[in-house]
Amino acid sequence: MGIRHPFGFFLQPMSKEFGWPRETFSFAMALSNLMWGATQPFVGMIADRMGAVKVVVIGALLYMAGLALMPVSSSGLLLSLSAGVLVGVALSCTTFTTIYGVVGRSVPPERRSQALGIVGAAGSFGQFLMVPIEQSMISSIGWQSSALILAVMAFAMVPLAFGLRESRDHAHLANQFRQSARSAMNEAFRNSSFVLLTAGFFVCGFQLVFIGVHLPSYLRDNGMAPQVAVIALALIGLFNIFGTLLAGQLGSRFPKRYLLSAIYVARSVVTVLFLLAPISPWSVYLYAAATGLLWLSTVPLTNGIIAQIFGTQYMSMLGGFVFFSHQIGSFLGAWLGGLFYDRLGNYNVVWGLSIALGLVAAILNWPIKEHAIVRAQPALAV
Repeated sequence: MGIRHPFGFFLQPMSKEFGWPRETFSFAMALSNLMWGATQPFVGMIADRMGAVKVVVIGALLYMAGLALMPVSSSGLLLSLSAGVLVGVALSCTTFTTIYGVVGRSVPPERRSQALGIVGAAGSFGQFLMVPIEQSMISSIGWQSSALILAVMAFAMVPLAFGLRESRDHAHLANQFRQSARSAMNEAFRNSSFVLLTAGFFVCGFQLVFIGVHLPSYLRDNGMAPQVAVIALALIGLFNIFGTLLAGQLGSRFPKRYLLSAIYVARSVVTVLFLLAPISPWSVYLYAAATGLLWLSTVPLTNGIIAQIFGTQYMSMLGGFVFFSHQIGSFLGAWLGGLFYDRLGNYNVVWGLSIALGLVAAILNWPIKEHAIVRAQPALAV
């Protein structure tokens, strides 16, 4: 997670190097997020059935390939294939739902929300750590060498993957309802709470990726020094550690749907205040800190609801479908940011969309029913 969060710092040097409009880089980042989401249900299904170790190892190798090919991606098509397709599939194999499925099956239900919060906080720490490192590398040795170094760093995921071996003999799984993957999918998509959760998570992706990709350029357009964006993204990562941990703790005590609604409303309020206030380094830092508290705090709550309603047998697969919605939002957040900037010369329309969608997501999450579904009879596992 740490490697991919600061990709926005590559936008301006790559666009300048190859004479691209911002939409070219934005589309590649958008495609990466779309591929991440589109492949996640299938990757999750494989991880649920065969274990996460092989999935993460393959993902790490794809991550390395995508990063290593970025310096020779001299056209929008090549960048879309390297940083878009390869990195997108790699992220599907190595992040969120693949890892959450292992963790969800490895802890008892009363500790699940807290455990998912800890995992989310680890990804946040990666962002906090890697934002200044990537920006410093790009400034000192250039974006091409930086991409190659990141490719080497991605190899660290290979040995770490072997720590994801899991036992299916946990006491809290012993009497779990067993069913086929197709049955699990049909059951989920007939459940109104699952549909509402999926629709609401679209907004999360739109907001986060728009900020992650375009905030550095937005700040530079408004006269902020480059280090302001570095500090801002690092603050998002730092405060996201606390926000994700807090969400995990609160999710074990209070209804997760109400917490999700509150988070989406708070994001819209924070963004409105940021845009209305005179821009300065301190207003940016306050916005980044507040945004960080709300950044990935939706993820453990969302995955916790999935496990609470449907159990953990197909948690990675079902979480993958919800995450696909997230990544459709991510695609639009990244791409529309560049598209509207090139057409209008500013990000005003996309800021407005982000605020409005936050309120929509709050409404969608409020009526979700979190209790476990009642199954009349067992289904056969295949």
